[in-house]
Amino acid sequence: MGGPLPLGDPAPADGRLPADLEIDPTADFGVYLHVPFCRVRCGYCDFNTYTASELRGARQDDFADTLNAEVRLAGAVMDAAGGRRSASTVFFGGGTPTLLPPGDLARMLDAVRGEFGIRDNAEVTVEANPDTVDDAMARTLADAGVNRLSIGMQSARPHVLAALDRTHDPANVATAVAAARRAGLDVSLDLIYGAPGESLDDWRASLEAATALEPDHISAYALIVEDGTKLARQIRSGVVAEPSDDLQADMYELADDLLAAAGYDWYEVSNWSRGVEHRSRHNLAYWRGTDWWGFGPGAHSHVAGLRWWNVKHPAAYAQRLAAVESPAAARERPDETARRLESVLLRSRIREGLAVSEILGEGRKSVAALIADGLIEGADAVHGRIVLTRRGRLLADAVVRALTV
Repeated sequence: MGGPLPLGDPAPADGRLPADLEIDPTADFGVYLHVPFCRVRCGYCDFNTYTASELRGARQDDFADTLNAEVRLAGAVMDAAGGRRSASTVFFGGGTPTLLPPGDLARMLDAVRGEFGIRDNAEVTVEANPDTVDDAMARTLADAGVNRLSIGMQSARPHVLAALDRTHDPANVATAVAAARRAGLDVSLDLIYGAPGESLDDWRASLEAATALEPDHISAYALIVEDGTKLARQIRSGVVAEPSDDLQADMYELADDLLAAAGYDWYEVSNWSRGVEHRSRHNLAYWRGTDWWGFGPGAHSHVAGLRWWNVKHPAAYAQRLAAVESPAAARERPDETARRLESVLLRSRIREGLAVSEILGEGRKSVAALIADGLIEGADAVHGRIVLTRRGRLLADAVVRALTV
């Protein structure tokens, strides 16, 4: 169920935005729909998700109607602030959105379309567990306006999936990809590396299995041990070993080599695509710091520099909306220094990088040393941009620290 929500200022019950907020009505606008349900809790996951036994009064079959009430409230709030505009991207995340009937997902998308509009060229993504995708599911989603399926493959090796507490049949990844293709959907596969007991050969096999399916996009994330998870407890008690930084570095380099050879270009530290047109536009909007509204329990939003986050539990979320109140728990308005720091943190991760002119003070003096250390591209820096080398991607946190001293 994740950690505690951040602290912030009280959010008004009606959800209204500050009167002095300067919203750009021409800027891109993303919509995130959080579906917090999972069949089982994976041992490494700290997302705001709930199994059936943890719902405590909340109901999956009511969820679409509850979330749609928040969408309607948001439309009125954005109208009052002069910022209502059509969505350029929509992303169903979780949890496992495809645990809900596809008709419920379609109704949620219809609510967004009705309140905000969805641009003709919008990217509309649904995350899916491989075991939940069949032809009927894929066709219903495509007919509703979904055009991209992000499938949680994680690994092709059964023992690695077991170490991650993933319950899907690895053979169903190919079945899900085929169903998505028949429905005309773009496909992204999500992988995780560095699980307990996973070897470099295991990881190679997963990469080869993924590229053999010829998805449009592949994400590959290093396993991170999050406080409060089952995996963290297992490591503390000595049941499993902590992931090896050196092995994870080798796995990252192997991924970059094999994916490049298969025709995938990196565009963010953990993401590769077959051409610019298949990059995740929704996630790029996060990294670039544009506006989005997050709907659902625990979802975070960002509009014109204002951030807010919803109450976490689905029951509390439903109670707020049943009372015609905003589900926002709190909000904040970071100052200029905090915004610049976050911009460096996020935009340095993407291939387009960020302008050297955005680096202030002592951080600007670090650029030459970062080039000499092989962490940022010298040619790009000469032309005024900070772009990570592959070694820099492995040490991205160190680069950010140097640029923000």
